[in-house]
Amino acid sequence: MPPLVNSPVYFGTFLVTPQVFHITAHSFALVNIKPLLPGHVLVSPRRVAGRLSDLNHAEVTDLFMTVQQVGRMVERVYGASSLNIAIQDGPAAGQSVPHLHTHIIPRQSADLDEQGGSDAIYGMLEGEEGDVGKHLWEKSRRRPKFPVVDDSSRKPRTDEEMAEEAQKLAQEMTRQHL
Repeated sequence: MPPLVNSPVYFGTFLVTPQVFHITAHSFALVNIKPLLPGHVLVSPRRVAGRLSDLNHAEVTDLFMTVQQVGRMVERVYGASSLNIAIQDGPAAGQSVPHLHTHIIPRQSADLDEQGGSDAIYGMLEGEEGDVGKHLWEKSRRRPKFPVVDDSSRKPRTDEEMAEEAQKLAQEMTRQHL
């Protein structure tokens, strides 16, 4: 468990404590079970709230300050020159876990040229490969409800792999000039 996390942390109904690498008064940052690109992480409010409009002023402020701080660190650690920062605010917007979360995806020039260019990330977020809820559900059940056909380059990560990355990023957050 990362040093800053001493109580269980839930992302919706999923226990994600070992994936958490940064925690604040109202938010937490966690590594993604199936990142779209290296360094793809999530920032979420500690209180389970489905929509951005459900948050109070302190939670919104803390969430976006945490997004900014984690974004700086991820950009530095993963050698990115830019970031995609995205919120799918509700089920009709593609939200797969009913707990508000912000995707932070480090980007490099031409990193998705083979998939059609920089904007391919939006289709990835909306599609099967970006369905965080599905991947967490399958992990929690230890077997998928339906047969899963997955691309060979993106396998769900093990708890150990995610905990290792969370530890690394927790250390990096302490080095970050907030």
